[in-house]
Amino acid sequence: LFRSGANWVALTEAGMDGRFHASRLRAGPEAGSYRIGLPQAGEVFTGGHLLANVEGPMTTPWRVLAIGPLKTVMESTLGTDLAAPAVPFDKARLKPGHASWSWALLKDEATVFDEQKRFIDYAADMSWNYTLVDAEWDRQIGDAKMKELADYGKTKNVGLLAWYNSGGDWNDAPQTPKGTLLTRASRAREFARMRAAGVAGLKVDFFGGDGASMQAYYIDLLKESAAAGFLMNFHGATLPRGWSRTYPNLMTVEAVRGLEFTTFGQADEDAVPRHVAMLPFTRNLFDPMDFTPMVFGDIPKIKRTTRNGFELAQSVLFLSGIQHYAETPEGMATVPAYVKELLRELPRHWDEVRFLDGEPGKFVVIARRAGKQWFVAGLNADDTPRDVSLDLAWLGQRPGQLITDGTGERDFTERQLAAPAAALTLAPRGGFVARFR
Repeated sequence: LFRSGANWVALTEAGMDGRFHASRLRAGPEAGSYRIGLPQAGEVFTGGHLLANVEGPMTTPWRVLAIGPLKTVMESTLGTDLAAPAVPFDKARLKPGHASWSWALLKDEATVFDEQKRFIDYAADMSWNYTLVDAEWDRQIGDAKMKELADYGKTKNVGLLAWYNSGGDWNDAPQTPKGTLLTRASRAREFARMRAAGVAGLKVDFFGGDGASMQAYYIDLLKESAAAGFLMNFHGATLPRGWSRTYPNLMTVEAVRGLEFTTFGQADEDAVPRHVAMLPFTRNLFDPMDFTPMVFGDIPKIKRTTRNGFELAQSVLFLSGIQHYAETPEGMATVPAYVKELLRELPRHWDEVRFLDGEPGKFVVIARRAGKQWFVAGLNADDTPRDVSLDLAWLGQRPGQLITDGTGERDFTERQLAAPAAALTLAPRGGFVARFR
């Protein structure tokens, strides 16, 4: 994202069909100049091509520039409009939603049967759709117990999602299951295995970059999982570049320094306010993003930098076909009932977006509509309060429910917010969500 006078320019790619390598920007010879860069040598599937290697006519991906005032860019859909139309997929299985996820704060040790059953109960209590069972489930839970978890989840209307290591010599991560998705035959076996276990979708992690052969691997996974009826989530992965339009089973992709990085070191947590205030303008502009937001309690061994209103706002600001929430049952138990009610009732998909105000890296306010309801969310990355005046005339005279920061950094407060105009003061590193029914 670049600023040019009164206008902004957002750059991306679209129309990646697995035959061409992805590109990136690299610094040019003059200050402020950039060139199209190529993937690095190691960004390939084992034995595969780095760059496009096509015989006969070749169609390159779209190189996309969305240009205009910030509102125009923020409401643009160019990044997905230029992707190929959707492949067939069983609409009965196409269920976006919200998910509980133990790994964000509890790591590999929590991938055990009893703890995952507890997170299914947690998802059910929050009216969420899924529970993601992360790395090492094959060794620490096993197939039979995974089926038992999936069957238990069905009694609670909670689907099960299972983690996979993408395998290959491009990664040395030891977590399993690993190396079981590398060929068409092995993928068919694994999909049959997961279908028998009652799993609804897969999270595939630790990919190897942007080379043409690695792009082809992504596309093979998407095509074959769509045919098999599985929802997909890519982690440790490239920017999806419009794939969610072509492959509607692709619920989300990480491709971001998400919340889990804050659990590894204080420096990442300290960067969260400005980082998060940049993402709606950049990474999450066109494509779904699995940031895995929202912690209301503690992050082990880390001092949190954001207020709880800032955390809550991400549940509306960030777009993800499945929103995996990082908070645990213990942290969720600390918030008021009206916060939990909001999170239970948040829409699973959105019909319209309006950019209301913001500046990349500093603050952002966005409105999203689902049916007749509007949700307005905003956050402030600064260490000082920020006053915002919102023109809500398009909402008529409807009163709204406002949930924002209370006196303390972990406190909430609730009050009515009246359209057609609203003046708010956002707390330092704070935020809000307003709902208009």
